[in-house]
Amino acid sequence: MRVSLVVTTYERPDALAAVLATVAAQRQRPDEIIIADDGSGRDTRDVVVAFASRSPAQVGYVRQEHDGFRAARLRNLAITAARGNYVVFVDGDMLLHPEFIADHRRAARPGCFVQGVRIPLDAERTRAVLAAPAELSAAVPRNARGLRRLWTLHSPVLSRCSARIGHAVVAIKSCNLAAWRDDLVAVNGFNETMIGWGPEDKELCARLGHGGRRRRTLLFGGIAWHLHHPPAARDRRAANEAILATTLRKRTVRCTPGLAELAQTTIQSGGVWL
Repeated sequence: MRVSLVVTTYERPDALAAVLATVAAQRQRPDEIIIADDGSGRDTRDVVVAFASRSPAQVGYVRQEHDGFRAARLRNLAITAARGNYVVFVDGDMLLHPEFIADHRRAARPGCFVQGVRIPLDAERTRAVLAAPAELSAAVPRNARGLRRLWTLHSPVLSRCSARIGHAVVAIKSCNLAAWRDDLVAVNGFNETMIGWGPEDKELCARLGHGGRRRRTLLFGGIAWHLHHPPAARDRRAANEAILATTLRKRTVRCTPGLAELAQTTIQSGGVWL
């Protein structure tokens, strides 16, 4: 299995640098890392170039011009560039446990996609982590509460036993999600009609399910902490929820536009390898 780690980002170079530091600290590194940039400025590009210069894994960079919240299209760009057969998606504000990639490799099964857990950090802890990322592991237990405090426990044994029971308590979120590349191609990737904040991740996973792929939930492994930020605008939420509802009602498998349509455009979708 060849793992492509996709990291999406937009105008938050300090967070991206911290995330990439946790990527570099993985016990099992991904086979390639693709930074998917939603039109950030030079500071972000500098972070990517600096990381690529010292990364033993090959680093790819895809970028689209910023034109509102177009996460679906950005992730499709990354899928198009990916050369691995298994794709792990994280956001550029998700700090990864050192066993994150190893856990996702262990959780992968043919015919399945894997949903991981997001553990949020508050604003105060986020500032502290960005100032000293090495202190993350000691800081998190004081920040997480309830079930999320439990998710900070790393246990491969518990992880194997909980691949289904977590469905009821863990929502679909593309900030910690993995799928086989062929399965993503079969459903035509993310639905690019979903613009603005909304359930483009749930819509993708619904189509994967309609196509016969099963969900697994990764608990007690694949741990990732979400850096705090103000919430995104919700002005497109109702429209995107309506698209999801239609997908569920019609049991849609392939969306349009998606990966196939993106590949037909004049935009360079193969990315730049650094």
